[in-house]
Amino acid sequence: MSAKPPIRRLARRLTTATALLAATAGVLSTAAAPAGAHDRGPGNGHRHDRTVDVQMLSFNDFHGNLEPPQGSSGTVTEAEPDGTKKVVPAGGMEYLASSLRSARKGHEYSVTAAAGDLIGASPLMSGLFHDEPTIEAMNKLGLDVTSVGNHEFDEGRAELTRMQKGGCHPKDGCYEKGRKFRGADFPYLAANVTDEKTGKPILKPYTVWKHKGVKIGFIGVTLKGTPDVVTAEGVKGLKFGDEVQTINKYADELNRQGVKAIVALVHEGGYPASGAYNYNCDTPGAGAGISGPIVDIAKHVTPKVAALVTGHTHAAYSCTIPDPSGAPRTVTSAASFGRLYTDTTLTYDLRTNNIVRTAVKAPHAVNHVVSRQQPKAKDMTKLIARWNKLAAPVANKPVGYISADINGRGAAGDGEEPLGDVITDAQLEALSPAAKGGAQIAFMNPGGIRSDLAYKASGSEGDGVVTYGEAFTVQPFTNMMQVKSLTGAQVIKVLQQQVTGPNEAEPKVLQVSNGLTYTLDLTKKGADRIVTSSVKLNDAPIDPAKTYRVAANEFLMGGGDGFPVFKDGTDKLVGPSDLDVFVAYLTAHSSKAAPLAPPKADRITVIK
Repeated sequence: MSAKPPIRRLARRLTTATALLAATAGVLSTAAAPAGAHDRGPGNGHRHDRTVDVQMLSFNDFHGNLEPPQGSSGTVTEAEPDGTKKVVPAGGMEYLASSLRSARKGHEYSVTAAAGDLIGASPLMSGLFHDEPTIEAMNKLGLDVTSVGNHEFDEGRAELTRMQKGGCHPKDGCYEKGRKFRGADFPYLAANVTDEKTGKPILKPYTVWKHKGVKIGFIGVTLKGTPDVVTAEGVKGLKFGDEVQTINKYADELNRQGVKAIVALVHEGGYPASGAYNYNCDTPGAGAGISGPIVDIAKHVTPKVAALVTGHTHAAYSCTIPDPSGAPRTVTSAASFGRLYTDTTLTYDLRTNNIVRTAVKAPHAVNHVVSRQQPKAKDMTKLIARWNKLAAPVANKPVGYISADINGRGAAGDGEEPLGDVITDAQLEALSPAAKGGAQIAFMNPGGIRSDLAYKASGSEGDGVVTYGEAFTVQPFTNMMQVKSLTGAQVIKVLQQQVTGPNEAEPKVLQVSNGLTYTLDLTKKGADRIVTSSVKLNDAPIDPAKTYRVAANEFLMGGGDGFPVFKDGTDKLVGPSDLDVFVAYLTAHSSKAAPLAPPKADRITVIK
């Protein structure tokens, strides 16, 4: 879930691609359907003498996945009544649009909200065009409001402003003849993101949704730790405030304006005890089955806020966590990539202008699967086809072959992933020559691996073929590689920082290149989880006093994801991008006759 350098770097590497795209620009001139059409049914909300039921549909962490994600990224786990679990294919904008439009039918009062990371770390079809396709799709979807997430800052403040206000890209220009990017029809909310010099929010801190006498205020914040998971360039000149203090401040302001019904959109999340989307995280008690930063946030946000829509962790949950007064309050997250949506019923009192919430009852919220067994939204199919045609010259080029799925997004469950081994081996191979940096070890942050490599074809390329677009989806940030000198003591410190400091509660297990082995003992605490005597390079114990050449992407080398020791490395050498290295490795080590097989992922021994 961490963010890295901006996709703007594509311009540096895709000279040929730019020429190809320019050749296709203007081919597609068919006018798009009007953006922002909400397509909501004409039915009435549930009325009582003094209340109406407002339907709030929400999702988070879409990350430009207009097409159904591949591999494990495109499934959800469903707990069955008999105790077993079923894996269900889910996601894709064609199906998300159909799901939300169907859900809205019969609800006169319906609002659609999101909790950040709609863009950034996106597949090639969206990322190649600076995520304009995703914003266009969200307009068609009828999104009413979203908070910013950390990935909204991947390309910096100016680009986020362009996402809101529109206009062609300052370097790449407009992508289609006669079309100018119109920007988001919905407000991006950034209440806790302020200009360092003026102290003012860079975008709206809140908005008020109104319909037939109903007024609901939405406050949007991203995690205060955004600078820790985004490059310094992406957040230059910005300050990120405390989530609770910011929400409470603007809740008071909304109350003074007569807006009593308030929802917070928070791009920070939690970790439910089960990965099943339908797990009851209120078992055995309110909020007992969830941990992570959102729990503390929810417990301290003012009771004036009726519900929290959250994100960032890509987890699925619908919990009730007590507010400061002890009353239950709904806290939800709809996983990621458009695989789920949350349907929350907010009962609005027309006399008090507030959402009804008692000492024993919170608004009702349920997560629903975005099934691929339903009809596709035709307007989204046309949108995807249009952008795919523009991206095809780049995206469809074969770059490698695999013999089976190579998982990279947590399928193995022990921290080390087969695809992580492939990526670090690619980095080590590219940077081990003396002239390229002399790397002996390569590290990869798990949040930078955005997808699996799936054996089944995503298009017409054939099973087992890896296209450039699929490789890009795995490594979309185009981080530049670096090699630095670290002592053996610093290498051990890197491993310890996986499970200490900001990573102690939820360890970030780095992927490691061939030759580096060690034991991770999760039965212990803190730095003791790394068994120092087990850390070896090519079967030889790491010497704390010896110097080693270490390769990693510039995000890690800058101390990102809670690994500041990388910043202390010396004798830096800058190499090619991580994507270029990955593609080159796939091409060199696979063919149709001899496809690449999934590695064993046996470099890290985990004791639980």
